[in-house]
Amino acid sequence: MRRFGEACKRVIVLTALPVLWIAGCGSGTVTNKSDFSLQATPASASITAGGAAQTISISATAISGFSGTVSVSAAGAPTGVTLSPSTLSLAVGASQQVSLTAASSAVAGTATLVFTGNSGLAKHTASVSLTIAAASSNPPTPPTPPTPPSPPSTSTVDITTYHVDVARTGLNPSETTLTTSNVTSAQFGLIRTLAVDGHVDAQPLYLSALSIAGQSHNVLYAVSEHDSVYAFDADSGTQLWKTSVLGSGETTSDDHDCSQITPEIGITSTPVIDRKAGANGTIFVVGMTEDSSGHYHQRLHALDITTGAELSGSPTEIAATYPGTGANSSGGNVVFDPAQYAERAGILLLNGVLYLGWTSHCDSGPYTGWLMAYSESTLAQTAVLNLTPNGSEGSIWMAGSGLAADTSGNIYFLDANGTFDTTLNANSLPTSGDYGNAFMKVSTSGGSLTAADYFETSNTVAESAGDEDLGSGGALVLPDLQDSAGAVHHLAVGAGKDSRIYVVNRDSMGKFNSQNDNAIYQEISGAIGSVFSMPAYFNNTVYYGAVNDNLKAFPIANAKLATTAAMQSSNTFQYPGTTPAISANGTSNGIVWAVENASPAVLHAFNATNLQELYNSNQAANNRDQFGAGNKFITPMIVNGKVFVGTPNSVAEFGLLQ
Repeated sequence: MRRFGEACKRVIVLTALPVLWIAGCGSGTVTNKSDFSLQATPASASITAGGAAQTISISATAISGFSGTVSVSAAGAPTGVTLSPSTLSLAVGASQQVSLTAASSAVAGTATLVFTGNSGLAKHTASVSLTIAAASSNPPTPPTPPTPPSPPSTSTVDITTYHVDVARTGLNPSETTLTTSNVTSAQFGLIRTLAVDGHVDAQPLYLSALSIAGQSHNVLYAVSEHDSVYAFDADSGTQLWKTSVLGSGETTSDDHDCSQITPEIGITSTPVIDRKAGANGTIFVVGMTEDSSGHYHQRLHALDITTGAELSGSPTEIAATYPGTGANSSGGNVVFDPAQYAERAGILLLNGVLYLGWTSHCDSGPYTGWLMAYSESTLAQTAVLNLTPNGSEGSIWMAGSGLAADTSGNIYFLDANGTFDTTLNANSLPTSGDYGNAFMKVSTSGGSLTAADYFETSNTVAESAGDEDLGSGGALVLPDLQDSAGAVHHLAVGAGKDSRIYVVNRDSMGKFNSQNDNAIYQEISGAIGSVFSMPAYFNNTVYYGAVNDNLKAFPIANAKLATTAAMQSSNTFQYPGTTPAISANGTSNGIVWAVENASPAVLHAFNATNLQELYNSNQAANNRDQFGAGNKFITPMIVNGKVFVGTPNSVAEFGLLQ
């Protein structure tokens, strides 16, 4: 906004778009200028001559409807300091990374980097204060002798949801303790196991520097299939509290003769934490129980993160109906039967709403595909969508992966085998609203749940009939990607049992064509095995761990996924493969962590740049780091120098050895 003096003046203002605005007497303020602002984060950075790179994020924000592309150049780098890339073509609302490195010959000192963005006649700058430290002339420091345990870290890194974020990238980019140099069997290993009363099928969560009873704790949260919720001090292993979500006279559910979740079903999905909800913060969990009369219950619980106590209005009994004549319907509505379902996919918290997806017990009918929304403040149900209301099956399980979301509030997931209407309406949507075996996009606009778009393979009916569905894998929403022409692409990636990687354009996913899959953005065959897991994303690369396959890395170039892996691990992963998670310090010290479902289970750590193994839990002598039998579908969680892995009776905690 440009302001003018009180005297009558005629001012011509040129904007980034070909529009001429003339401000004359009377107004005093021009408010309709289409423009942009430029940001560089962080505002200050330090690098060492000959040392690791530092990353700067450059972004542009639209003002008054600006929609152009911003060309960004950099100036002010001293001799020996390199910026990669040195120029950018930036779309508003997106960010790109610039890597700063200093040659060993670079001179110590300070400088100001100036990033200049141009679009049309609009021009803006953003500055970064850069400090260059002299190269060390000392030899590498030998390992330090053992020291007493340090007090809790004051870091504010939290892991509050499945796979770190709602895009489900699996990347913690704020790991400053674990590096590719110190994750070795000589320096890193099993610290302790945190005992619990049942299988830990959900990913653990973590809050740092949380005040409990007047003391600061780094807190690990774990849930069990025995319907228990635990809070542990992550630095000492002390149990801070334990809560059962069983009602009076209730037990956990039996396994319904299904080996997927056995021998009992209690809390299966990864909870979600909102540190700002309630008086002290809230953890939301879904528990399944059976009462003394043999009736099954599914309930959504809101627990205080400092005590485990149920909050006011918690729990809420989960029930639903939806218009349709499909499996388990009555009077023109399909009915949610809590006995027939498990809440397997990780809970999604988005804009104050909790989203739950439901799966069957193996393929035991009758069941359909349910997605439900609940207010996090009241636990009241706000919306319901059934994916096969006039058919059957089509559940949401994704091997425990979380429902994913983009920044516009759309939800993405892979639906399991079930009814799909091959007859389409004028909008190319299934005539009866049945989306079995689809890569789904669901809109949450206006507080409703609406099937907004989808992709369905041309042979979907045969795949569903053969139990070769997409729903065994999880969806990952990729960051905005730019091709060589400067166009920005909004993509998501997923894979299932048919050993194909599907990359969809989130703005136009491809829908259904019985003849071919040509409308999809990208489909890759033969690069991986069957997928019962989900990928992770780091540094423009997607990592997949399929069944009986190597962990593989697929780089992205020109907004396309490589059709063959650029690198892979030397070992393979038996069923169900592996869901990798990644720790890094910005773009440096990237480590890919993966759990092998063996007996004993194995935690692997790989260098993200080449997938060379750094460590595995079978390397140390005398079985020092072994942590028991495998637990399929488990995802490791990495934060503040620790790695946490769920087991059949505990959470295994790894870190640097003292």
